[in-house]
Amino acid sequence: MIAGRSFSLGLASMVMAGSILLSRLMGLVRDKVIAYHFGATLESDVYFAAFVVPDFINYLLAGGYFAITLIPLLSERFTLDEEDGWRFFSAALTWITIAIVLLTLIGEIFAPQLAELVAPGFSPEAQDKLTLFLRIILPAQVFFLTGSCFTALLYLRKQFLVPALTPLLYNGGIILGGLVMLDRGMEGFCWGVLVGSLAGNLLLPLIAAAGGSRPEPGAPAGIRFAPRLSHPSLRTFVLLALPLMIGQSVVVLDEQLLRIFGSLAEEGAVSWLNYARRIMLVPVGVVAQAAGVASYPFLAGLAARKADTEFSQTLATALRNTAAVIVPVSLWMLLAAPETVGLIFMQGRFGSADLSITAFCLRVMLLGVFLWGVQQVLGRAFYARKDTLTPSLAGTGATLAALPVYWLLGRSFGAAGLAAASLTSVGLYTAAMAVIWRRRHGAAAFSGLLRTLGASVAVALASLAPAAFARWAVGLLAMPYHLEAFTMLCASGVVFVAVYILLARRVAPQAAAPFEAVFLRIRSRVRPRA
Repeated sequence: MIAGRSFSLGLASMVMAGSILLSRLMGLVRDKVIAYHFGATLESDVYFAAFVVPDFINYLLAGGYFAITLIPLLSERFTLDEEDGWRFFSAALTWITIAIVLLTLIGEIFAPQLAELVAPGFSPEAQDKLTLFLRIILPAQVFFLTGSCFTALLYLRKQFLVPALTPLLYNGGIILGGLVMLDRGMEGFCWGVLVGSLAGNLLLPLIAAAGGSRPEPGAPAGIRFAPRLSHPSLRTFVLLALPLMIGQSVVVLDEQLLRIFGSLAEEGAVSWLNYARRIMLVPVGVVAQAAGVASYPFLAGLAARKADTEFSQTLATALRNTAAVIVPVSLWMLLAAPETVGLIFMQGRFGSADLSITAFCLRVMLLGVFLWGVQQVLGRAFYARKDTLTPSLAGTGATLAALPVYWLLGRSFGAAGLAAASLTSVGLYTAAMAVIWRRRHGAAAFSGLLRTLGASVAVALASLAPAAFARWAVGLLAMPYHLEAFTMLCASGVVFVAVYILLARRVAPQAAAPFEAVFLRIRSRVRPRA
């Protein structure tokens, strides 16, 4: 059974990278549908703002990191005593279900007040619609949080396929809901969120975990659950999760801050920033998030065995590979930002003015892609050592320091200023994390990182010149807009990749190493079948 297959680190990284790429592409398709029918208008602004409260509740219960905090404890419990492992799993699932249901009910009751709080710049009519959207979307958090428990079991078994499919089903539900109920405006997309989260985030991992086979010794098979309110390891779990609940970092709040301060800017700002950020997160997710998610169970295992040297080597490799891939991708995307935005969104109610502002915001955000990549990998290294307090304190400090920046730049320069504030905030957070890690654990984790980064930047900048020429040459041809944008992307992308790989192999082998490793892995898997 493929869903029950246990993956190696390399294969897990490829599976998660493919999943995140498809998920990001589906997210772009979803936003394309929204942009086509609603553009960057008050209706779309209200929809995007409706996620502020649900996402905050998710973060308040460490939902984004729930599997991360649960995996080390489950691994420890199941290794010592499988029956006790199931008792701990049952207690954790019971409490998280109670907590998220209560918070969701509170959110439903006070939705009008919450709408005024998170979108102070909206008109009363827009806040009424925001209240309706909030009440539809809020219950999805119940499915996200409870489903995370079953996803943690799958990660523990090193079964990555179903977790990889989860966001695809979720995004598919949103798109379907929006298209089926298009006559009701953005409300249909809200119902799609609810259905997609139920099917993708709860039912799919629940079914997979219940039918999962035992992939390796010590890994739990199936699901055994009996509601219970106590277990000795619950205290440890709460202590691990509490910093993530209390400390709200730039990583999780940046999107919400853009929405809150965007509501105070001109109409459309929330939508422009959302569209730009969605594109920016594609390389972050495909490269860094995939590497972080896939490496985390292995890092956690090395930390549990106190294999510090191997831990540092594994982390250093992940950071170098992230830099070697994410830097050239983000620099080429910076060149091709107008065509990327235009090809995806330029249609229907999304006009040339929207294109210009969104592309500029995207270019500003792309300057911080490497920083996003480092914190994605480095953050999981802290979690693997059961240190959730340090990232939370660093993140909370960076968030507090960045709040005046969001307010000042947003007030002075609108959407573009908020994009710059986002770049500043992630820079503060990443720098703080790197400094703390170096002081506590030494510099071994950063071995070769600056050399790889410098080589990648140098080779990528050299590759941009011929790529820009190819882009310019395509612009001389008379073509319809979307065909021209597509041809520009293809021409500049092919030229950039060819020149980059050629130069990297000759003058900077460390920058070419990740690409060659993937090629060799694919060739080794294809040859036996030939």
